Amino acid sequence: MSKKAWLNCYPDHISTELDIPTISLPELLQQSTTKFPTNTALSFYHKKISYTELSMLTNAFASALQQGNVNKGDRVAIMLPNCPQYVISYYGALLAGSIVTQINPMLVERELQYILQDSGAESIVIFDALLPRLKAIQSETYVKNVIVVSLQPTEHSFAPDKTFDEFMHTGNGKVTPVEINPQEDVAVLQYTGGTTGRSKGAMLTHSNLIANIYQSAEFFKDDIRHGEERCLTVIPLFHVFGMTVCMNYNILTGSTNILLPKFDIEEVLNTIKAERPTIFPGVPTMYVALTNHPEAEKYGIDTIRICNSGSAPMPVELLKEFERKTGAKILEGYGLSEASPVTHCNPTFAERKPGTVGIGYPSTEYKVVDLAAGLEEVKPGELGELIIRGPQIMKGYWNMPDETANTLRDGWLYTGDIARVDDEGYVSIVDRKKDMIIAGGFNIYPRDIEEILYEHPAVQEAVVVGVPDEYRGETVKAVLVLKAGKEASSDEITQYCKENMSAYKIPRIVEFRTELPKTSVGKILRRVIKEENVISSN
Repeated sequence: MSKKAWLNCYPDHISTELDIPTISLPELLQQSTTKFPTNTALSFYHKKISYTELSMLTNAFASALQQGNVNKGDRVAIMLPNCPQYVISYYGALLAGSIVTQINPMLVERELQYILQDSGAESIVIFDALLPRLKAIQSETYVKNVIVVSLQPTEHSFAPDKTFDEFMHTGNGKVTPVEINPQEDVAVLQYTGGTTGRSKGAMLTHSNLIANIYQSAEFFKDDIRHGEERCLTVIPLFHVFGMTVCMNYNILTGSTNILLPKFDIEEVLNTIKAERPTIFPGVPTMYVALTNHPEAEKYGIDTIRICNSGSAPMPVELLKEFERKTGAKILEGYGLSEASPVTHCNPTFAERKPGTVGIGYPSTEYKVVDLAAGLEEVKPGELGELIIRGPQIMKGYWNMPDETANTLRDGWLYTGDIARVDDEGYVSIVDRKKDMIIAGGFNIYPRDIEEILYEHPAVQEAVVVGVPDEYRGETVKAVLVLKAGKEASSDEITQYCKENMSAYKIPRIVEFRTELPKTSVGKILRRVIKEENVISSN
């Protein structure tokens, strides 16, 4: 591959290098409010919120935080499904100078406790149904300010906690200006799993996040009509893909964000029929469900023009079938939490190559380097580790200097993903971060599950792998060796997992063996077990 060969794919009117504005995310919202004051910013079932109203609600939230002595740099956790309160809390916390800590609502007590302890968050905005999880571990965290969101009338008593509406009225309506240095100040802690078993908080600055949405705007300059688009957002906003590609990018472009709290095929189709979205970012399992629905075309899914697919590889046949039914283009891309997240995408302005994740975004450099030392660039077509450099790359990991130094080297982000690049700069991801499993769009780290399995009194050894699954892409399989004289059934192990981990992590297959394959020094050969399952599925 010639030096930066992908730049030759760009037409003259789309810039390959950008002058990113030095603004904060709250300033972005204010700019879009000035440009599109009456446009609908958020649509949630029958409720519509204009950009002017969103700006006012954001100010009220920030004022309430400041009245509660939440200061610049304090962490505010958000643990909500997609809803207007998510966007209000996110931008309100940033306006007050706080750092948003995104939390997956599916986390169980031990996982929630770790992130709250690690981030040091003293405030949390939480969905009412999740409150018991918080209460079970709150005394082990720094949390003292709990703001409870209910999406329907409830008789729950949250004392001494405040409901979202009650909290919004505790401010005086005025926001004390906070000086934000976009290039230095962290906006979001985006927690991502790791092969070490410890979840890491990627520190994304205001400039990182601003850069990524301006890179998106330039890349899709020919396709997105500012002030006119309607984006169906089913991808969770706590996920870095949803946060950037749906929430923040829609605000830059003055688009309407149609929010749904979960993917339910009938609800999605009825929403498409009623709201007529033009853009639908999703993950492959969503496209599988839509493609296989026998009456999908009757709901007007042909209003969708552009679909961005991320989080997991998109099967080429699925892509073709979905496009045949909708007339939309699915543009498969690539990113990771540490990159805010998008670094690559298949373009609309040049050849789209199914099976690849496309070419680099504007202002993004990348190369594939040798797996041994990570210093020498390999030839086109050869396998190596994908490394990336650009303005969207994180500041580092929260309170993890060693992990940061290992991942960020000489300005390059070492992704840990095995890839190849062709002569034109199109990237194909061949394998994922070490042993990570991607099931239904969720990143699952085997070590997280194994550590819990090892706590079961009957388990002597455990290894977790991803096995091919037609619907979810991969599914989780646990292979166990039991202690001598101990017994356990698959159902017992499954029930134990249900009590100790998020639903999407629970092994769907449990296999018992008398021994596991190991190296000469006794290290379990996870790869051997994974390969056995790949072969048996073919």
